[in-house]
Amino acid sequence: MVSVALVTGATRGIGLATARLLTERGVTAIAGARDEAAAERLGLPYVRLDVTDPAGVRAAAGWIEREYGRLDILVNNAGILLPDGPPSQATAEQARHVYETNVFGVIEVTNAMLPLLRRSPAGRVVNVSSERGSIGRALDRRHPLWPMLNLTYGSSKAALNMITVSYAKELWDTPIKVNAVDPGWVKTDINHGAGIKTPEEGAAPIVAMALLGPDGPTAAFVQDEGFIPF
Repeated sequence: MVSVALVTGATRGIGLATARLLTERGVTAIAGARDEAAAERLGLPYVRLDVTDPAGVRAAAGWIEREYGRLDILVNNAGILLPDGPPSQATAEQARHVYETNVFGVIEVTNAMLPLLRRSPAGRVVNVSSERGSIGRALDRRHPLWPMLNLTYGSSKAALNMITVSYAKELWDTPIKVNAVDPGWVKTDINHGAGIKTPEEGAAPIVAMALLGPDGPTAAFVQDEGFIPF
């Protein structure tokens, strides 16, 4: 049985690389994205999906149900970053904008897709987070994250980590595993190409968690180097 995956924000960067790597491994990877024209150029199955549009998210879940009957893998990759300076200069409006995609969108998509994931013999949810959401790392004066003060993005990823743990706990006694992954500092549009890893390198740990075996972890936060403290 061929596994079916949905990758949000899949028309470029890490999302596109994830969808392509999953396809190479024999998975039917559906690109969920707002830009239909861009998605059609990818050569992947496509569903229109704006994670900030609840009605559209439900419509996407309905389409997947009609086309495939279930979902085996959900990769919540869609995310945004706004440069907001130190916390004293951040605004509540900036935070709301970032949270709409990075936090509320993940809840919306996960809840809509969960009935389909429950039909899978081994459902997997992978939330693309960031080391900048690790409170343990942020408070380590010896760590490179210590000088970083981006409130909206970092706190949105910290919230995403708790979302990951919350779903994992609810689904603890089911075959569904829910984990968060930090892809690392990847060259993408979100950082204007300032990263050090290629999208494919960033996608590698995401794909590994998406294809996790039955003995793999749940409620984990990982990167290439191993586990990260929440």
